[in-house]
Amino acid sequence: MSQVFRRHHNTVARATIISGVLAVVALALGGSSYTRSAWWTQTNEPPDQPVAFSHKHHYEELGIDCRYCHWSVTESAHSGVPSAEVCMSCHSQIWTNSPLLQPVRDAYNENKPLVWNKVNDLPEFVYFNHSAHVNKGISCATCHNGIEKMHLTHQSQYFSMQWCLDCHRNPEQHIRPTGEVFNMYYKTPRNADEMKALLDKHGIPYDSNNIPRNQLELGALLVKHYNIHKEQLSDCSICHR
Repeated sequence: MSQVFRRHHNTVARATIISGVLAVVALALGGSSYTRSAWWTQTNEPPDQPVAFSHKHHYEELGIDCRYCHWSVTESAHSGVPSAEVCMSCHSQIWTNSPLLQPVRDAYNENKPLVWNKVNDLPEFVYFNHSAHVNKGISCATCHNGIEKMHLTHQSQYFSMQWCLDCHRNPEQHIRPTGEVFNMYYKTPRNADEMKALLDKHGIPYDSNNIPRNQLELGALLVKHYNIHKEQLSDCSICHR
């Protein structure tokens, strides 16, 4: 009985199978890149808000502390957003007739909340606690990089699981003294004298014969000082409850 398929058909079959596998891999990688792209995540795209609030004007130009508006950030899982009453504590005296602030005045006079649209909206299956981070030396700048210069607030960082795990596994790279958490212009000391001054300022004990020389060494000291258990930070239950 003669063969139905010729020898070169084996090559065609192998090429078809390999091409199919490569196509599936390419589709998976392409889909992953697409869903992580700025276009999909809307990173750098400010959402519409009831009031055009400028962090640059309030924080950088006027020097208003983050906690004035985000009043619960040190005590709660949520940072808190400014109510009409908080806004009017200043704007009952300044910019009192500005058309831009009419929604604030209306909310205050009608005793209704200002409804802000979330800039960083985590999935429901992810638990994040602001107070647990800022009280252990993780600054606003770590997750909200550059917000002090934003006229219109937008997401500056896509919070992928890998991005969060990178910090949880190596908190030394980001941690700073808790007294510097809300200082958006903090810089790691450049020499031993600056490092000693920083540690003395915040009452952090250190070995005078072994002064930290860089961020990682400072981070290791702070992780120990703040009693951070790194081995527990990668546990699934930390973020998925």
